[in-house]
Amino acid sequence: MLTALLAAGCTAVGPDFQPSAPDAPADFAQWHGGPAELLEQRPAPSTAPIPGWPLLKDPALDQLLARATEANADVRTAALRLAESRALRESAGAALAPQLNAAASATRLRLSESSDSTRAMTALLPPAQQAQAIAALAQPYTGSQAGLDFAWEIDLWGRVRRGIEAADAQLDASAALLAQAQWSVQAEAARRYFELRGAQRQLALTHRDIAAAEELLALVRARADGGQATDLDVTRQQTLLADLRARRPPLLAQEAAAANALTLLLAQPPGALQTLLAVRESEDEPPAWPDLSLGLPSDVARRRPDIAQAEALLHAATANTGVAVADFYPRLTLGAHFGLQTLGNGGFGDWGNRTWSIGPGLQLPIFDGGRRRATLTVRRLQQQEAAIAYHQTVLQAWHEIDNALNTYGAERQRNARLLEKETSSRAALLLAQARYQNGLTDFLTELDAQRTLLAARRERADSDTQLGLAWSAVIKALGPEGEAER
Repeated sequence: MLTALLAAGCTAVGPDFQPSAPDAPADFAQWHGGPAELLEQRPAPSTAPIPGWPLLKDPALDQLLARATEANADVRTAALRLAESRALRESAGAALAPQLNAAASATRLRLSESSDSTRAMTALLPPAQQAQAIAALAQPYTGSQAGLDFAWEIDLWGRVRRGIEAADAQLDASAALLAQAQWSVQAEAARRYFELRGAQRQLALTHRDIAAAEELLALVRARADGGQATDLDVTRQQTLLADLRARRPPLLAQEAAAANALTLLLAQPPGALQTLLAVRESEDEPPAWPDLSLGLPSDVARRRPDIAQAEALLHAATANTGVAVADFYPRLTLGAHFGLQTLGNGGFGDWGNRTWSIGPGLQLPIFDGGRRRATLTVRRLQQQEAAIAYHQTVLQAWHEIDNALNTYGAERQRNARLLEKETSSRAALLLAQARYQNGLTDFLTELDAQRTLLAARRERADSDTQLGLAWSAVIKALGPEGEAER
């Protein structure tokens, strides 16, 4: 009979979750919402590994990302939630195992002389003996008992197994949440790092421009003293120098804000990363961005933790629907009890004082005012909500990828044009300086050429920073390598 019951227990009612590959285009150009010219900057899909932060070969950035992954508050909270999910999974799995409990008690009792039980036991005695019997029954006595209780629910309809399935899915969702938190923190740290280095580069350019402007001001003053320049030329150069000096405080504030944002990501107080984030000697040089390999679209969809989390939550909602369906079916429990019971303090361990019972118990739901039906309706609605959330997450992921690729492609084009602008502005300044020194033009022409070059250099430096931010957005949108482990 037990074998038959266990065989019957292989049935699990409710819907079965059917995982499916998330929607993905055949190539990254197929799902594109921007102008066609941006597709020229989009690499073809490749089976090569998608680039990540280590390809930048920046030790400071690598150290920041490693420390942020361990110390960030959001990551640590996600890790605790993963530990909670593991504990809940163990708790759900324990429901399949038999339950064994021990109990013992020793109680001092006295029956009431006028209670129903006392009167019932003495009612059959002659009236002359009833008073004596009542007094004897009302004497205090000690009752002792101890025993083991065994219970095992036969999971006929898969209610317990569906609960375990839901707990497994929740564990997968928590693992994906941790991976998402780690990747998001890394992307945010990289973005703040690029902002910091961009501000430091702008400061380096500004310092060089201020030094050059100061030298030129001294030269113009000397020429004015010799009658080769006017006081207006001196005033114009002083104005340019004042403008350059005024650019420095905001850049210092940007550098400090980016540094503080990084220290907050690493759960550190302000100023804790000054040594690591110190200005480097080559900070006026743009970073060398590696080639961008996108991988296959189908692989990218599997990499994103948010998609994995949404799929796991859909799985959990489907399994919980099965739990609600199983609540409509009977529950069969095998139970047993063995113990010892005695009155008084002696002979407790005597074999004759044993008690035992064994047998199945059946719980059949008949009427609960519609509670189970309402619960099933809620679970089905939650399953539909999770399905919508899953498809929306996949769609949003591809929008993020397309937006990131569009921004990166557009910034690469802008950066190339700004490099041409800086090159031509430098040539124009050299020509204006030569013509001014030969008396062919006034100083205003050279000053305008100088301002144009300074603006071109600042624009390209800003574009280099924006290119880094766009590149990091692409890496974030493509997702981390590998899958989260439970």
